[in-house]
Amino acid sequence: MRSGWVKGSLLVFAVTAAVFYLSSIRREVKTNVEKLQRAHSNDSIRSQGILERMDKMEAHISKLVNVMNKLDKREPTAPQGMAEVKEEKKVVRKLYPNSALFSRWGDELSEEEQKEAERLFQRYGYNAFLSDRLPLNREIPDTRPRRCAEKKYPEDLPTVSVVLIYLDEALSVIKRAVHSIIDKTPARLLKEIILVDDHSTNEDLKENLDEYISYVHEEHPGLVRKVRHSEQLGLTQARLSGWKVAKGDVVAILDAHIEVHVQWAEPLLARIKEDRTVILTPVFDNVRYYDLTLIPYVAAADAFDWALWCMYESFRPEWYELKDDSRPAKSPSIMGIVVADRKFFGEIGSLDGGMKIYGGENVELGIRVWLCGGSIEVIPCSKIAHIERARKPYLPDLSVTMKRNALRVAEVWLDEYKYNVNIAWNLPLENHGIDIGDVSERKKLRERLNCKPFKWYLDNIYPQLDPLQNLLGYGALINDLKPELCIDQGPIPGNRPIAYICHYQSSQHCYYRTDGQLYIGGIKSHKYNSNRCLVDPGTGDDPGLYKCKAAQQKKFHTLWDFTQNGPIQNRETKRCLEIATGQSGEDILVLQQCSGQKWKIQNLIKGN
Repeated sequence: MRSGWVKGSLLVFAVTAAVFYLSSIRREVKTNVEKLQRAHSNDSIRSQGILERMDKMEAHISKLVNVMNKLDKREPTAPQGMAEVKEEKKVVRKLYPNSALFSRWGDELSEEEQKEAERLFQRYGYNAFLSDRLPLNREIPDTRPRRCAEKKYPEDLPTVSVVLIYLDEALSVIKRAVHSIIDKTPARLLKEIILVDDHSTNEDLKENLDEYISYVHEEHPGLVRKVRHSEQLGLTQARLSGWKVAKGDVVAILDAHIEVHVQWAEPLLARIKEDRTVILTPVFDNVRYYDLTLIPYVAAADAFDWALWCMYESFRPEWYELKDDSRPAKSPSIMGIVVADRKFFGEIGSLDGGMKIYGGENVELGIRVWLCGGSIEVIPCSKIAHIERARKPYLPDLSVTMKRNALRVAEVWLDEYKYNVNIAWNLPLENHGIDIGDVSERKKLRERLNCKPFKWYLDNIYPQLDPLQNLLGYGALINDLKPELCIDQGPIPGNRPIAYICHYQSSQHCYYRTDGQLYIGGIKSHKYNSNRCLVDPGTGDDPGLYKCKAAQQKKFHTLWDFTQNGPIQNRETKRCLEIATGQSGEDILVLQQCSGQKWKIQNLIKGN
């Protein structure tokens, strides 16, 4: 029966089209009639007659269309004894309902396509299945601040060598990066593109990539070069390998999973032409790993915490006071993308080759540049679209090398503040057992460059970083009667600490200060954040856990007396924090008259 409905609808469409066609002819004839009336009266009369007959035809056809439309809208009935046949949309089974890739993408994929997409996602950490099907020269939106498009740059800018580093990247992603750089960088400025392979195992990145490079060279001879490590050396060494072979005036060291925006290079090169001692970074836009769509990011400072993990932060107030979001802005550190005068980059020590695999090298660079005669800036008019992977390909747990590298940075550059890195990672101040490698050459570099002390950096470049002074102890707090139990911040959100089996992770990290405040569940690295204080509310048996400022406003009792292997007693209420048995037989934290229970904190800073 469905075929009959379709035929009827097609007939209605055909008749409607005929009416439209006749109407257009009628308008043309009417125009000619008006011309004839001014010239030949007899022809005019005959034409007028034709026009009248066409009016009648159009009216009859319009009536026919109306009738057929009414018939078409009726509920069709099947002939007696004949079942109605309905077409049902085939439902495709979802093979990976818990996959991060398919939570917001891929509803239309067949089962075979789902298998292929998930296999590639597990390999690369982003949607390589979709990337392989996107054009290499796809358009991405111009997300720069409005004033950027109005800026004019000198013709005689420095040349740039673009270094793309990668480990087991999807071939289509690398191709798209190369394509965007060629398309959106003026040929006179683009010295070369250097691909640095940190010993990938992906077969696509051998012969197939070489074929693509040969294809590029047909139009741009010698533009692309490839450097391959014989073993995996890590991010820092890959960046150094690219810098060492670069020949351009400026080197831009990028990840390979990027696409550059229009006019990305000119604002960077113009700024370095003005000042060769400034190290620059563009502004990232986020390319979502699951559907590769672009999410614009506004310009922000590249910062870090005491664990030396990178983070975004607001610029200094004076930048916002200018009310021009296209202007360069000072930054305490740098993210993964580095743009620098090639020779100055070497003069100031390039990157620390003693860093392992992943993490900390960009923070080390930022601190060193500021201390040793350079500066760091973010350039809002230079935008780069960067795929945020669901996971990185280097190690299952990046904290292993991140911790080691952070300690190495601290030993060379942080002076008396170096122990804040130990505190952030909950490591003892001495004998932490982690080999940071030989730092003697880096210390000689600091001496040779006549670098400033780290306190100058805290005071002048990154005053938002809390120096974490007046700490007496940190780590897990363990009860002597129940040594398997530690104080824990408990469920979040929530305001009640708990006694829990010791696992020594962040929820059990406690910090005791000389002023008597006791933080539970971590300590903040920045002055603008508020820590969570253990409190005695003054009523009831339950201890509380509140942001310290809020606790003071509520007039809770926030100050405690504690010495190693002693009680934890509130200074005002004189009640102690102890472990008791709950109604269901579980161990709970309570505030009660001191019974002699003792506590021990993992790490002491001063004789306590």
